[in-house]
Amino acid sequence: MLFLRRAISSSNYSYSASCAVRASPVVVPSRCSSSGLSSSSPGVVDGKLGIHVFRCPDAVGIVAKITECIASRGGNLHGVDVFVPEDKPIFYARSEFVFDPASWPRKVMDIDFLHIKKLFNADQSLVRVPGMDPKFKIAILASKQDHCLIDVLHGWQDGRLPVHINCVISNHKRAPNTHVIRFLERNGVPYHYLPTTPVNKREDEILDLIGDSDFLVLARYMQILSGRFLRCYGKDIINIHHGLLPSFKGGNPSRQAYDAGVKLIGATSHFVTEELDEGPIIEQMVERVSHRDNLRSFVQKSENLEKQCLAKAIRSYCELRVLPYEVKKTVVF
Repeated sequence: MLFLRRAISSSNYSYSASCAVRASPVVVPSRCSSSGLSSSSPGVVDGKLGIHVFRCPDAVGIVAKITECIASRGGNLHGVDVFVPEDKPIFYARSEFVFDPASWPRKVMDIDFLHIKKLFNADQSLVRVPGMDPKFKIAILASKQDHCLIDVLHGWQDGRLPVHINCVISNHKRAPNTHVIRFLERNGVPYHYLPTTPVNKREDEILDLIGDSDFLVLARYMQILSGRFLRCYGKDIINIHHGLLPSFKGGNPSRQAYDAGVKLIGATSHFVTEELDEGPIIEQMVERVSHRDNLRSFVQKSENLEKQCLAKAIRSYCELRVLPYEVKKTVVF
């Protein structure tokens, strides 16, 4: 599931036979009944959504082969997003389809897509069935500010975020009667208070607690994770930065933006790397500000953007929409 361990070099354009154009989705119309299944697939009672992402050297017939594979098992392709950079013959695709698990068992599906992976010498071929596969397990690191943490917790509770929360870890102590603690206790989510100091970031203890997670979420965790921590964890970490990167890196970006007199403020969700606030960007959101705004309104608007931006990044990751692109970029379908 680790999307960004193999960075590749390419540009931000797609390639057609005659000219370079910006990448756009290729939508395959589906003939669906009200149940969401193909009306031409008799006997399909309980259709499931499948998602397939693919990256390989560009070649003729890749989409046709994927479509043929799905159709041969009675599935119905709903849409395909395709991207081929202008100067690198690398093919990226994300497909959504519906299928009948009785006609196309989950293990057989993996084998079928493995054949396509080998056929096109792909370095990435992932398939996921959200209605059948286990939810992604996440751990959350947070500090004093609660707005992003609370939004993720409620997004998990109401089903907006398709994850299972293993635990919440914080370097800030919360009283027993606070909203966060009461919520976690009601829902059986472990909470670990690990106070940090400049010389002891408690990283070994954190690693012990998050080892079973699929990826890690930093919900305004105001500590810098060491390179050793990143290597030992070895999985993706999604951070929310309360500023519009690459501007206003580091601490207090709202103050930096206010002092600079900007007209747009923003929030950025990105993958964590050893370089502070330099990881590949997953999602950004902005809001207009003016000379009438003060520092307090800057912060309020930023916090609202942070919640939305982090939630969308988590959702995109879980829906297999995020693929590596160059060293510091992503393709987000």
